[in-house]
Amino acid sequence: MKMTNLLKILSLLCMGLFISSCSQDESAGGSAQESGTELNGTVSLDGSSTVYPISEAIAEEFLAVAPRVRVTVGVSGTGGGFKKFLAEETDINDASRTIKESEMLEAEANGINYLEIPVAFDGLSVVVNPNNTWVDYLTVEELQQIWHPGSMVDSWDDIRPEWPAEPIRLYGPGTDSGTFDYFTEAINGESGASRPDYTASEDDNVLVQGISGDENSLGFFGYAYYVENQDKLKIVPVDGGNGPIAPTATTINDGTYAPLSRPIFIYLNTASLARPEVRTFVDFYIDNAGAMANEVGYIELTADMYQDSREKVAAF
Repeated sequence: MKMTNLLKILSLLCMGLFISSCSQDESAGGSAQESGTELNGTVSLDGSSTVYPISEAIAEEFLAVAPRVRVTVGVSGTGGGFKKFLAEETDINDASRTIKESEMLEAEANGINYLEIPVAFDGLSVVVNPNNTWVDYLTVEELQQIWHPGSMVDSWDDIRPEWPAEPIRLYGPGTDSGTFDYFTEAINGESGASRPDYTASEDDNVLVQGISGDENSLGFFGYAYYVENQDKLKIVPVDGGNGPIAPTATTINDGTYAPLSRPIFIYLNTASLARPEVRTFVDFYIDNAGAMANEVGYIELTADMYQDSREKVAAF
């Protein structure tokens, strides 16, 4: 009888220990879960319309990780974004070009330390209306003929005599755009050098709408906007000296789509990394940039490039 009672006591003790262990595990799990939900504050981004689709997609995904953190993503162009970034109005600037020397000097004068983080590859895309049956490709020289300051190209037959004598209507990013800077430097040899008589917008969706509704249109913007609107646009292969090449995931990644392949970036104010919500968001951004780039129409970087960025951020 005594042995039976002893076995009952031991059994109850074991059960108590098991329940206690489970409670502790659940409590620990709850704490880990709550750590993400308890994170709060704001993270502000602005800048490039080209980088915007990646940043916006990541901001939406981050909401599931930290629902109490408010992430705002603006679109004022790379240059406009840098103005806000250098005035410390934002934590992160989306940029479709590298920072200019004048912007570097301003950052230094304002005591702003920053990190340049590449997030994806882009192939700046030249497009026409789908009803355009005559443009099969354009050379870099022809693009320069069309877009250089003082260009006399008014109609399609000014480019090639066999093309229609119809007016050519141009669409492109505004002067605050990093895409504008990159295109003018790659095609015209000088950043910002362009004919002024074209329809300009910092919002690439406005350019898509204009080109898709105008049979005699020609324009350019980031590859993701072409991918998203392939039914409304016709891509124009570009001959940079090795024959006409269209932008694709392969040609952008290996650089054969030249000279219009480029990396795109985010710039981080390192002082903002002292705030837990910003650091957590930046870590999340780098970890997910490749997948999101592919999802929205850009090309992911190599694993080593993302790892380099993690190490840069971890040093602060």
